[in-house]
This record gives sequence, structure tokens and C-alpha cells, in this order.
Amino acid sequence: MTGIRRRALIVLLCGAAAALWVTSADAAPRAIPVVGILYAGISEGSSADSWSAFRRGVRDAGFVEDRDVTFDFRFAENNPDLLPRLAMDLVQRRVAVIVIPGSTIAVRAAMAVTKTIPIVFMNASDPVQAGLVSSFARPGGNITGITDMGWELTAKRLGLLHQLMPEATRIGALIDRRNAVRILDELRTAAKAAGLEIEAVTVSTESDIDVGFKTLAQKQVQALWVSPGSLFLNHRERIINLAAQYELPAIYPLREYTERGGLISYGSNIADRSWQAGLYVGRILKGEKPGNLPVMRNTKFDLVINIRTARTLGLKVPVTLHSEANEVIE
Repeated sequence: MTGIRRRALIVLLCGAAAALWVTSADAAPRAIPVVGILYAGISEGSSADSWSAFRRGVRDAGFVEDRDVTFDFRFAENNPDLLPRLAMDLVQRRVAVIVIPGSTIAVRAAMAVTKTIPIVFMNASDPVQAGLVSSFARPGGNITGITDMGWELTAKRLGLLHQLMPEATRIGALIDRRNAVRILDELRTAAKAAGLEIEAVTVSTESDIDVGFKTLAQKQVQALWVSPGSLFLNHRERIINLAAQYELPAIYPLREYTERGGLISYGSNIADRSWQAGLYVGRILKGEKPGNLPVMRNTKFDLVINIRTARTLGLKVPVTLHSEANEVIE
């Protein structure tokens, strides 16, 4: 073989090897980003509608599950002591984004273990007052999210309960101890303006809920106001059953209660809030910085009345309240 032919053969073989390498590299599977979900509650199934809406938001942002993105859930089972370890688990897995629904404590746990991984929260607290973000317009750092500003609805819920039960002047309040101070201030201010008396119990565990109802019954309250909180949402069936047992007309913070038999609810549309959070996750996966994405206020609220429960309690829903409802469950 001549020198010219040998050099031509070497060039040909090198070119073939390079082409093979490029083809192999192109065929190598891309690393799919993982979105970690840090949840203070008990299971994905307890908020199935919310997670379905969240997934839809991510999909609407252009990311198909198991092709473009995967999800990794961590549940604290209502034990806040587990949150720091679960947050660290997600950091060590190098997730692309951490999503936190419903719990300021969980947000703080994630903030304590990462200053770089984007965090998207969706809860009812004031994120500025809670020290989670610098401002609504420019949250800064690695965090943003959606808030429904749930405490601002305190007076509205009390007014709706009074409209349904105008003869009730002694109102019981079931309050999650972690959110008690601000909610109690808001509730007592609204009650004073309406000429109502508030008997409040604060709880932090499932067993406390039973004790709380017994205490309120002993204080002879005539109706019940239930505060927002993941503890109550996770044990909503227990609370609804106890309200029925003690024959207490009750107003709840979310439609998830009334669809399970609660009397009346007024609060944020969780599915809409979750969908918006999914859109934000998509934008972050595309490269936007969370600290530049303004904290959004959820403005979609639902008034839901369960007429079946009202009949069981012997209540007649006023026409004005009936017409105001977004949904009436027969």
C-alpha cells in the first residue's frame, strides 16, 4: 500500500470513528430534571386534585412527565421534626426545583439547607411578614411562589357564618397552633365589630382535635369557625364527623371540606393555585430565576354550601347566601 493510500485509509477510519462517537453521544439519554415536592402532610392522595392541577400546570408550561420532567415526593406525615431531613434528601438528590405546598415551616426547612436550588411555595401565609421573601414584586434569592393570603379572609368567613346562623352569638374557633397569633387577632377584631363572642381552642396534633371539640362543647358554642392549616386539611373527615357529632354548624377554609360533608366553606381555589405553581416551575426549568418572579396572589375564591348537611342540621340557607354561592352541593 502506498503512503498516499495509507494516509487516505487512516483519514477515512478516523472520520468513521468520529461519526460513531457523535452518534453515540447524541443517542445517550438526556438527564431529566427532577422536581422535588416537600409536603408537611400525609400523602399525595390526600390532595389528589391539587397535584393533578399542579401537573397540568407543568405540562401547560411545556414539560411532559417522564419525558421532560419527573417528580419526587417527600411526606413528613404531619411531623415537622422530619422536614429538615426530608429537605436535605431532596438537596442531596440534586433536584432542579423544590415545591412546597401549605407549610411555612417546610419552606423554612428547605431554605435552611439550600441557597441555590429554586424553591416554589404555595401557602396561605404572608411571605413577607414570615420572612420568606424580600417583597412580593422581587422576592430575591432562590425563592418565589403563590399565596392566597388566607388570613385576610378571616372576617369574611366569620361574616358568612353569622349570615347563615344570625342567632348564634357564641362562636367556637378551631385553630392550628402554628398560625394562632395572627388568626386570633384577626378573628377577635372581626367578632367584636359584629357583636360576637369567640371561644378559641388551639391544637397541634390529631388527638388535640378531639379534645378541642370536647372543650368547645363544654363552653356551649353555637357554631364553629375552622382555621386554615395542613393539619386540619389532612384530618378534614375527622373534623367534619366531630362537627356532626356535636351538631355544630361549621364554616371551613376550603371546598375540600364541603365536598366531604362539611356545611359551608369559603377560601382559595387550591386547584387554581396549584396550576399557577406548576406554570412557575416550568418557567424556572426554562431558565428564569425564582428571585425575579413576583410572588403571585391567588384571586380565585369559592363559596360552597352543602345543602344536604344544612338539612341534617335543620338549617335553612338564606336566599341571599344561596345566590352568592359558587357551588351548591345537593
